[in-house]
Amino acid sequence: MSKKRVAKKETDETESLGSRLYTLEVFILSGPVSEKFLKRNSEISRTIKIRGDQSLEDLHAVIFNAFDRSDEHMYEFQFGKGPDDPKGRRYVLPNAFDSSDRNIAGGVARTIMDSLDLKVDQAFGYWFDFGDDWWRQINVLAIEDQVSKGAYPKVVKRVGKSPPQYADEEE
Repeated sequence: MSKKRVAKKETDETESLGSRLYTLEVFILSGPVSEKFLKRNSEISRTIKIRGDQSLEDLHAVIFNAFDRSDEHMYEFQFGKGPDDPKGRRYVLPNAFDSSDRNIAGGVARTIMDSLDLKVDQAFGYWFDFGDDWWRQINVLAIEDQVSKGAYPKVVKRVGKSPPQYADEEE
């Protein structure tokens, strides 16, 4: 009795994983950066791709690494009329804020990208280190229904050098 060989089905370069693929551009708006550093790096941004089934906590982790940060601090994401809208929805760390705050929409670990109803050209905010106030604006560049194979989230473009996390670390 002969065994039939079953040909492996070749897979496409993209696959539908039941979620979308978001391309986000992250800009530093403010933080403890010197004028000297800003003159050498007039634009500081990172372009990131993240799947829709990944969380805001995953987005934080890739931003943290993309900007060469070493010390974790509190952070939150803000969705409103702009990246720093005090009346906008906020996604926060667990137990970080008063639960009676009506602007808190959820926790970063449980909120996935697909649940945010993002649109192309939408901007939202990311506030890192509430003492040094690193503010970033995140622009939604593209939303795809097909997810290319590979590990996500990932940085796909870097513009400008990362500023030091603390002002006293500057060259």
